[in-house]
Amino acid sequence: MRTSLTPAPSSFASSGSPASAIHAVETESGTVAVFDAAAVLTRPHQATTHTWKSFAADTIATFKLRVTTLVVMTAWAGYYLGAARSGIDSFNPTLLDTLIGVALVSCGASALNQAEERRIDALMIRTAKRPLATGRLSLGYGIFIGMLAIVAGSLWLVARTNLITGTLTLLTAVTYVGIYTPLKRFTSMATFIGAFPGAMPPLIGWTAARGTIEWPAVALFAILFVWQFPHFMSIAWLYREDYARAGIRMLPVVQPDGWSTAAEALVYAILMIPVSLAPYYLHMAGKIYWVSALLLGLLYLAYTIRFTRITKSSASQSRLYARALLKVSVTYLPLLLAVLMLNAIRRN
Repeated sequence: MRTSLTPAPSSFASSGSPASAIHAVETESGTVAVFDAAAVLTRPHQATTHTWKSFAADTIATFKLRVTTLVVMTAWAGYYLGAARSGIDSFNPTLLDTLIGVALVSCGASALNQAEERRIDALMIRTAKRPLATGRLSLGYGIFIGMLAIVAGSLWLVARTNLITGTLTLLTAVTYVGIYTPLKRFTSMATFIGAFPGAMPPLIGWTAARGTIEWPAVALFAILFVWQFPHFMSIAWLYREDYARAGIRMLPVVQPDGWSTAAEALVYAILMIPVSLAPYYLHMAGKIYWVSALLLGLLYLAYTIRFTRITKSSASQSRLYARALLKVSVTYLPLLLAVLMLNAIRRN
């Protein structure tokens, strides 16, 4: 077989960038991208000229705004439902205070996560362009803005909502950055542990409205907790080569045949149905929610069952199954929460 190695065309493959280690290998069957991790580890970073515009863009990129948007959205759902339980209008100054504080802490945790994983990010094609991975932003700056945002957001929540909300939010950030992030390099159980901080936002929103942890708040936590596993298994399967290259012990890396990945996703997709119905039995929502949650749960389960075909399909086909489940997962959660909020039972 004839092969030749040439630099792959890339808008960010400049000298000194981790992405410049991406090459195109021409074979008889086509051209494929190859990531040269050794090139990243041996090539020193070169100085980068910043404008204020690019500096601001890079700073914003460290905050993972798409993730933060999901965090804020689920916190809002928790606050809305807590306010409904109290019989008060959810659109009030405390809601805005809650979302500002949660957003700040989420942004800070994302920045510290990228600071901690900058070397790992540089080894993965999916994350090689991140500002801290490329050296466009310094490690010190990443840690500074991360710590500042977390401390400011936590103190804001204590001052503007209540002590329990500020404390829970701070503990969520500490668990995510201090336990989950470093643990990914050592065990696939990190996904299970990371699901705890990932499920906290609606509970935090509830405590901001009610000032206490109650069973309805636990039900919201459970929904987010269980939902994450099919979602993350699809991501882990899609990017398993990236994770393996960086030494992150996701389940598809540890057990590459796919059976454990498929089984874990399926178990939690089945569990998702009764868990998603809990708000109805806790008198948080009416029958419209019950029917909607059941139908959405069955749809989520159907795509997860389809995802289990990764164990017997080709690499390209298995990626299609994983991507389909990923798309359904990010549609399922907003729809479920929207119906729950629209059909919420308000107490007078």
